[in-house]
Amino acid sequence: MSAGLESTEVRWPLGSGVRLLHRDSNGVVALAKPAGVLSHPNVAGDEVRSLLRARYSLEEECYEWPEQPGQPAGKLWLLNRLDSGTSGVILAAESGELAREIRAQFKRKQVRKVYQALVFGVPRPPVQLWKDLISVEKRGGQIRSSARGGHVPAESQMNLVRAGRAASGVSLVRLEPRTGRSHQLRVQCAKRGLPIAGDQTYGDFARNREFARAAGTRRMFLHSLETQFGYEWAGSRHAFSARAPLPVEFEQALSG
Repeated sequence: MSAGLESTEVRWPLGSGVRLLHRDSNGVVALAKPAGVLSHPNVAGDEVRSLLRARYSLEEECYEWPEQPGQPAGKLWLLNRLDSGTSGVILAAESGELAREIRAQFKRKQVRKVYQALVFGVPRPPVQLWKDLISVEKRGGQIRSSARGGHVPAESQMNLVRAGRAASGVSLVRLEPRTGRSHQLRVQCAKRGLPIAGDQTYGDFARNREFARAAGTRRMFLHSLETQFGYEWAGSRHAFSARAPLPVEFEQALSG
């Protein structure tokens, strides 16, 4: 890691276990978010378990913090979000103008995201293109999606990476969403009888309990592995990519 990246990481009030993966010369940033960390605080007191230990503006979609000893005041704009249970790559920008431009490109589906997950069972065939119509609702401030009775298109590419040992009961799959619906991957996996291990909303609750005892963790085994996109800024075209290595607990769980 360069000295510039080291000084940036020290300057920001990063949350517990959060790491800087990449920052380009324009101020586009990729962070590695651990499972259990919030993309942003939702209520008072959430700052201690959020991506940054700082105030978050829902209106601006950015973190902001005052000057403190050894740490200048600053802002960081979120470009996307991950469910608290999902680990891996999450994106941000150091200026509001840059954030608006890249968010617009997200809406034009110009961002490639790759996830990996541990699912119960073995997908057959090992390569599938999933197309569904899902519904997305907000209930009591929480988002819930369903693959029944919906009208919102959701499409994902699924590839089997490796089946775990028989004792583990899980397989490692690669998931590449081609649409960006809330909880899309979790719902699509569950619909096909391949619930994500540790998913407390759409998963197999009985198997989750058994798996958590064997794995020694109650986390959801969904990981944002890689993000790539191109963007235009200051009259030039730029390419950005970041990768967050698969957490060690995935391999441990596969080995049974």
